[in-house]
Amino acid sequence: MFSAYKTLFGTPGGMKFSLAGFVGRMPISMEGLALIFVVVSASHSYALAGFMSAMAEITKSFATPFWSRQADRYGQRKILNVVVPLRTLLMTIFILCVLNSTPTWTWFLAIILAEMSTINAGGMVRIRWLYVLNKTKADHHLINTAYSYESLIDEFVFIFGPMIATLCATTIHPAAGMVAALIFFCTGLPILASQKNTEPPPSPRIAGEPHPPVLRNKVVRAVAIPAAIVGGFFSSMGLCVVRFSQVHHAQSQTGILLAIWAGGSAISAIITGIIKWKSAPALRYMINLAALALLAIPFLFVKSVPFLALALFINGLSIAPIIINAYAIVEKTVPSAQLTETLSWVTAGMPIGGATASALAGWIIDHHGVETAFWVPLGFTIASLCATLAHFTTYKPLIGYPQHRD
Repeated sequence: MFSAYKTLFGTPGGMKFSLAGFVGRMPISMEGLALIFVVVSASHSYALAGFMSAMAEITKSFATPFWSRQADRYGQRKILNVVVPLRTLLMTIFILCVLNSTPTWTWFLAIILAEMSTINAGGMVRIRWLYVLNKTKADHHLINTAYSYESLIDEFVFIFGPMIATLCATTIHPAAGMVAALIFFCTGLPILASQKNTEPPPSPRIAGEPHPPVLRNKVVRAVAIPAAIVGGFFSSMGLCVVRFSQVHHAQSQTGILLAIWAGGSAISAIITGIIKWKSAPALRYMINLAALALLAIPFLFVKSVPFLALALFINGLSIAPIIINAYAIVEKTVPSAQLTETLSWVTAGMPIGGATASALAGWIIDHHGVETAFWVPLGFTIASLCATLAHFTTYKPLIGYPQHRD
């Protein structure tokens, strides 16, 4: 039953770069929460912390495709050797600005500059899987298994990262969460960069050859736009869960509820990697988006924490397949020279959708209560599905593609 995973784990060098990537991308689930802790501690303003967090997320949306494009062109090792020390320096400057109560505008400048050095470590790891599996002429189904496995790792990142950030910030120092995230970053990514045998070769530009922007590819747009919108579902749902827990005097269970949500997604990631699918990734992508919208409806009727936990677990079952199949769609439609950048665009827009949805959900929570705010994540899932249907002419041939499928 788990033979595909056994084969994947036996891939030479695979577990080494996957583990390094796991450690290196822990900050993606820690920094947002850690930033709020340190800014609120220094300024006593949740509004300032929220606005600064939104600016940081939006900056990430533009930074990750840029650095991924450079990784395609110059190689992962060269880019990581530039980005790791640069980000470490800039993030340290931000922390020092906050702790020393410098003017608030310097906080914004420092965090924007720091987030401009954000890199998509998860995308780099997935590209390495694609490279080593193709090099060893492995069964194409193993690529689906690799994407599923990395989605499972993402769930572990989002289960443990916030817990570590919260523990550090509340028991050591408000800035300790950000320092911990920086330690993970400075540990994992240099180890990833050092593994030369599994690094995909760079694809430098050749004069006279066309290099159209990735977003001109209609398939990439058809995936990236709905994914950006669905990012609003994740962020607004997280905010609603936090507020619901507070209202029902179960704030200490917030982490458990979010872990249950991620647990549902983790289970679906494992299952997705086991099955040898006959259907095309594009069809599965659309089906799971529809399932996400359908499974968001029960949140409108939650009245207790146990009911919320059940709704979160069931809803989580549809999350991982969306990301897995999104990667599978775009991976087959772009040249290898643009693959790292392309995978970055799958998730690059999510922070923008997330910032928009969080602001809207927060306003509704303040003025109408959390029960009404649950309409926001539902609305974003419906909007994402509508955006997918608007690109149906692009999806139609992908659904019926006669070439090999995973």
